Amino acid sequence: MTGVVSRAGLPALAVVLVAGVLGVQLANGGGDFEPLQPADPCVTRPVTSQAEGIDGLTEQLVLLGVDGAACRLDVSREALTLELAQTDDPTDAQVDALRAGLHDAVDRMSEEGTLPKASELTDEALDDADLNGFLKGAIRALPGSVVDAAVKTDDVLHRTIDDLDLREMLANLDDPAALDRMVEPAVTEAVRNSLVDRLKDLVPGF
Repeated sequence: MTGVVSRAGLPALAVVLVAGVLGVQLANGGGDFEPLQPADPCVTRPVTSQAEGIDGLTEQLVLLGVDGAACRLDVSREALTLELAQTDDPTDAQVDALRAGLHDAVDRMSEEGTLPKASELTDEALDDADLNGFLKGAIRALPGSVVDAAVKTDDVLHRTIDDLDLREMLANLDDPAALDRMVEPAVTEAVRNSLVDRLKDLVPGF
């Protein structure tokens, strides 16, 4: 017999090799393998953002908010996003859970001290604001302590969340992976507008 395995012997050799690999895996606990389970949305997890300023703030807010909504509905984050992507008419429970989850996220970030002060967001909010240059200059001239005493970031966020048309946003969702990408820009724009409106009130005569 030559050193080359005959074609007829290849299937038998394959069986032996596979059996050997399985034996090694079983000996090392491979028989205990279980599929990965979705993360529990009710378990607090650290959330960070690669972005800064208002974009980073709203990214963290939405990530925590969706987790909070899933927890309230007693489903996984993945199941919730899939359900929302499969319907054009989100339920009242889903809309209410997301709004409540976003409010909870604001409270958590406030308690953890991770909410930036309003004065830290002022320049960014004013950059794209539809205001005349004199008003922008007057707002930017305000001391940070004055801005922070009059405008609270958590208050701005709570008011913004109350005013968001979450039903319309969720109704337009058609991809489970797009929930964060769809909600974040809307929240970011709303936060900017709300912050600018509050800042305008600090400048008399405008």
